[in-house]
Amino acid sequence: MITRKRLATGACALLAALTVGLLPATATPATADDGPVAADTAKEPPKVELVLDVSGSMRARDIDGQSRMSAAKQAFNEVLDAVPQEVRLGIRTLGADYPGQDRQRGCKDTRQLYPVGPLDRTEAKTAVATLAPTGWTPIGPALLGAAEDLKGGDATKRIVLITDGEDTCAPLDPCEVARDIAAKGIHLVIDTLGLVPDAKTRRQLMCIAEATGGTYTSVHRTKELSGRVRQLVDRAADPVVTPVATDGAARCADAPTLKPGLYTDRQVIGTHRWYRVDVLPGQELRASVSISADRAVHDDYGVLLRAVTLHGREIVRGSEAGDGRTDVISTGLRYPKKEDEEAMDDDTKSAAETVCLQVSNSFSAPPSVKTTPGMPVELAIDVVDGPGSASDVASFGLGRGWWLLGALALAGFLGGLVWGWLSRWRIAVWRTH
Repeated sequence: MITRKRLATGACALLAALTVGLLPATATPATADDGPVAADTAKEPPKVELVLDVSGSMRARDIDGQSRMSAAKQAFNEVLDAVPQEVRLGIRTLGADYPGQDRQRGCKDTRQLYPVGPLDRTEAKTAVATLAPTGWTPIGPALLGAAEDLKGGDATKRIVLITDGEDTCAPLDPCEVARDIAAKGIHLVIDTLGLVPDAKTRRQLMCIAEATGGTYTSVHRTKELSGRVRQLVDRAADPVVTPVATDGAARCADAPTLKPGLYTDRQVIGTHRWYRVDVLPGQELRASVSISADRAVHDDYGVLLRAVTLHGREIVRGSEAGDGRTDVISTGLRYPKKEDEEAMDDDTKSAAETVCLQVSNSFSAPPSVKTTPGMPVELAIDVVDGPGSASDVASFGLGRGWWLLGALALAGFLGGLVWGWLSRWRIAVWRTH
């Protein structure tokens, strides 16, 4: 029995050693011999402005047995205590000062309560404590004011709108205001939170958020409010890649040349947008596009991304279509540019090929829906070294995973041999005894 255990243990150790030996070596940390490591470039601190509704309806007592205003103040105090040090935070109010019935004055009632900048928590809390439900709900003017507060620089910018009702200052539609802000390409995201919202408020706040790539949240508890606002502020402090605004053209000859990166644009329903990308021999172009349905559109839709030559010959395409409700529709393509064998023999460098990317959509909308500004477009471009040959493992998308598959196959083969040998040995011992 002891002999058999030792043999089994030795076999397992042998298999483990073989498996580890066949796996690719992991990268080791860079040393002084590897050259200097580039230091992270300093980033501009992210900016966030909290926009709080202080209109008369905030007196309603339907959040945890207290008024909506009290719940908002409590949530603000908790959020202000947890704001990351690097965030530049400001606070703007709407409906906080004018209690009268003059619509013209009421629809101008928005002001910056605390300026966007390094946070003095005590000062900000003191400012919030003075607020009392007062007047109108000028959401559109408040969003314009907040965008002005955050303008300038390349920092991540975020507006968090907290309100319990829809805008009362039409015809300045806050949804159109949000679309205009997004069309400026200033990378400003608007997140909306509805306090015990009705259906009309919910639709308006969702429209505002979707127009800028933000989020909408319905809130019925104080804890939900503080938790969600804190999450959005933290998200601004740790942002994803910020898209670069670009302006596609109506034809390839006039299109901008894009480098690898993430870009935003606007596209009117049923039109084409063109962009150019330079691809060297031996490289692969990878591109994807997403179009957001930020307004009421008909059920049938589609989006097309084509790569064509300067002479109009189609190289490759990607498309997606469907029917029914959608918020975002995406498609993508890949185009590998083969190595120039003659240039390799001559030891010369071949010129890059200009690839034209066409983005088209087949959305349609009722006559009452505005077509401008166009729908949000997000275009991702990447140019990487292509596979060296058809048998290159990268062409299968497995990369170094082949090492692991080979190691597992060999380990399984050896394991079968060892197990068969052990089984025969056990039978021979059993027959002897």
